[in-house]
Amino acid sequence: MFKSFSKLQWKSFFRSSSMGKSIGIKIVMGFFALYFLGMLAFVGSSLFFVLEKAIPNADPLAILSQYLLYWVLAELFIRYFMQKLPVMDIKPFLTLPIKKSSIAHYILGRSAVSFYNFLALFFFIPFAIVLLIKGYAFLNVSFWLLAMIGIVLSINYINFIVNKSDKALISIASLLVACYGLEYFEILPIKEYAGNIFYALYEYPLYAIIPLAIAGLSYYFNYSFIRNRIFLDASLKKKATEATSSDLSWTKRFGAIAPFLQLDLKLIWRNKRTKTQVFVSLAFAFYGLFVYGMEDMGMGSGMFVLVGILMTGVFLMNFGQFIPAWDSSYYSMMMSQNIPLKKYLEAKAALIYVSIGVMFLLSVPYVYFGWDSLAINFSCALYNLGVNVPLILFFGSKNKKRIDLNKSALGNMQGTSATQFLVALPLFGLPMLIYGPLAFFVSSEVALIALCVLGVVGFALRDKLLDFITNAYRNKKYGMIAGFKEQNS
Repeated sequence: MFKSFSKLQWKSFFRSSSMGKSIGIKIVMGFFALYFLGMLAFVGSSLFFVLEKAIPNADPLAILSQYLLYWVLAELFIRYFMQKLPVMDIKPFLTLPIKKSSIAHYILGRSAVSFYNFLALFFFIPFAIVLLIKGYAFLNVSFWLLAMIGIVLSINYINFIVNKSDKALISIASLLVACYGLEYFEILPIKEYAGNIFYALYEYPLYAIIPLAIAGLSYYFNYSFIRNRIFLDASLKKKATEATSSDLSWTKRFGAIAPFLQLDLKLIWRNKRTKTQVFVSLAFAFYGLFVYGMEDMGMGSGMFVLVGILMTGVFLMNFGQFIPAWDSSYYSMMMSQNIPLKKYLEAKAALIYVSIGVMFLLSVPYVYFGWDSLAINFSCALYNLGVNVPLILFFGSKNKKRIDLNKSALGNMQGTSATQFLVALPLFGLPMLIYGPLAFFVSSEVALIALCVLGVVGFALRDKLLDFITNAYRNKKYGMIAGFKEQNS
């Protein structure tokens, strides 16, 4: 039956009306997939020697084991957005004498051979081969590799259990951050504890049963869930729930832009792709930990400005670069109404202003690394407010690619065009071009003051800049409407 289902899926792909486009995309994605698999195989085969040279008196396998907990949590977090349960049109099969268990097993079995599982295996298998070459016990290495396969499958099936729960995502992200924080501030040796647990999978081969058992249990839960819902009338019976809605009455204090703010907030909260932008933005608050702690970088380095622009303006870039494509499904309707376009853009700008303020407040604890860190983030926040906000809104008038918010979150390139690549040049290049020469020839303090002044001037002129941007949107109005109507853009 598995073979029959595979043949039907294969025929469905080649008989699709969009076969040409699908093949082209899959060929391009195939090249990227081969590249990543090759890189992982190279890292897996060379990591042992790198660790052996970097830490001569330590067991490379023990060192790797200390980081496996972070790998498990990070992969669960990433798969939440990227990996989806393999779907197939099962309705035609429900009237045929085909066991529902066979359909459920096919769906789950197909997910076991997904690309995301091979990513980890292309790292662990070469690493295990190197372990055997270096004289590690064959039985222990074999069962250790079997345990890694069990962990990969467990991650695969647990992802399907937690995929529909935002609370699970927040819990995983919080646990990942908590573990890193406890280790970074030397409160608890998380790496040591986790390393002992994962290294025991090599020392005691029978422990490989544990991850395999977890994989089996998660498979069974998924199987039961799918098997009990494969019915023609499964979607007809709805569970009665109390209707709830967000109270956004507080936005009325913003006056004429309040309706647009409410629309944007509902759009962000109700769609997975926009919600992803919020989570990614909040995650960038920890980006400074990897940079501000570097002692080999002086204040004259433009890297700090890049970090400051990213940390305080990440939502500006992730969300702002697709304005107004987020509203593409009803943009033509909006433009046919008596809607003040300037107020529409003011609402977008206000939302981004708030995000910059929030991200700056989250970056204040970096004063732990010195007052220079706070000064950089403050200067970059002002620059984002005054310069990058009108800049991103202006480039939005060039957007003509439709975004379907019903599609998956990450790995979705809808709405992406040359505009998104061009806007990155002034967003990042201009502040670094201003800061670098001034910091080198004068001082870093003067360079930061220059960024602050530009930000304040731009914010003071925001009304006139919005008038100019509004005219750009009016001139591009019909071209944008036509572009947003194209379903396959």
